[in-house]
Amino acid sequence: MHDDEFDDEEEELDLDDYPTLVSVVRFNKLLPSISWFEEVGQPLTEESFAVARDYMNALGFPDAFVGEVEDWDDAAYAASNPDWNSDWWEAEEQLRMGLTTAALELISEEDLNAALTQISATASSVVTTAVEAITDDNGIEDQELIRAAVGSALQTCHQAALVLAAGEEDTHPFAIKYKLFEQGHWPIAITGNSFNIF
Repeated sequence: MHDDEFDDEEEELDLDDYPTLVSVVRFNKLLPSISWFEEVGQPLTEESFAVARDYMNALGFPDAFVGEVEDWDDAAYAASNPDWNSDWWEAEEQLRMGLTTAALELISEEDLNAALTQISATASSVVTTAVEAITDDNGIEDQELIRAAVGSALQTCHQAALVLAAGEEDTHPFAIKYKLFEQGHWPIAITGNSFNIF
């Protein structure tokens, strides 16, 4: 589905009938304005620390701590670390499935899939361009690392779109994690008790 087709669909929607789907459409239009990865390697601000803490608490990991990733080498290690916290992954997966179920109570499967496909297409283009520009500027040629960065951002966009589609609040863990990307950082993963953020 092309952007213009998606916009036409938005115009045909009754806001009273499909408010969450319209929220996803609007979210899609905002993706190009995000400062993707522009603050990686910079010290986290107090606000970013607070957002990270909110995410860990909301997800059920109050004992985890923020691990600041300082450079691309450390980011590569954190992204490829086989010791990712499986409880963290499972918690996110359960949330994803729950949001999908809730969204399908409000939106048809066809409309939800179309909206998520458009999110993926927009985010893929915008994020890939941003990551390639930043890694070029830093002399990073590790394609696996570049794919990991892009993939992480795309997954978070998908998760955030599901939050909107399901009519959830911005206090949902996925909405909170998306804020870290909005701030220009890369929340990589929870490894052990460390929430690694670049």
